[in-house]
Amino acid sequence: MDRNEPLHRIKSRRDAALNALVTGVPYMSWLGIRFDRRGDELTAVLPFDEKLIGNPMLPALHGGVTAAFLEMTAIVELSWSAIWEDLESGRIAPDAAVPDSLPRLPKTIDFTVDYLRSGLPRDAYARARVVRSGRRYASVHVEGWQDNRARMFAQATAHFLMPQG
Repeated sequence: MDRNEPLHRIKSRRDAALNALVTGVPYMSWLGIRFDRRGDELTAVLPFDEKLIGNPMLPALHGGVTAAFLEMTAIVELSWSAIWEDLESGRIAPDAAVPDSLPRLPKTIDFTVDYLRSGLPRDAYARARVVRSGRRYASVHVEGWQDNRARMFAQATAHFLMPQG
């Protein structure tokens, strides 16, 4: 990274790369998932929408929506951490308008969700932590919460096959 590069250009490059990762998965757009970036830290946001309700009697977020939200959070965090050094050095500049510039996403091997309580009809948040990342495989832990980060409504553990080449 050029130490003399203006901060607005660095932030713009980071934001464009994150946008490229997110827009590369149409299902994320349909669910409304977005990411709040602070430096290299990402927080996924799932804004509430009536279409996300699975049981209108409770009402509660659909379990499949919860699982997809956590899985997408894990995939974006893993991809983000994998491209960070190349992004910061300027070796890559992913752009949603240039499909060949997008990094290949990791493939899910297995994904286990623990549903800890009903997801309420409100915004949800998630953060993922890469537990291990090698050349071929990676392991990620994800925590999802709504109003209080200490009261998770779901958590997940995932294993991924990393893109080769």
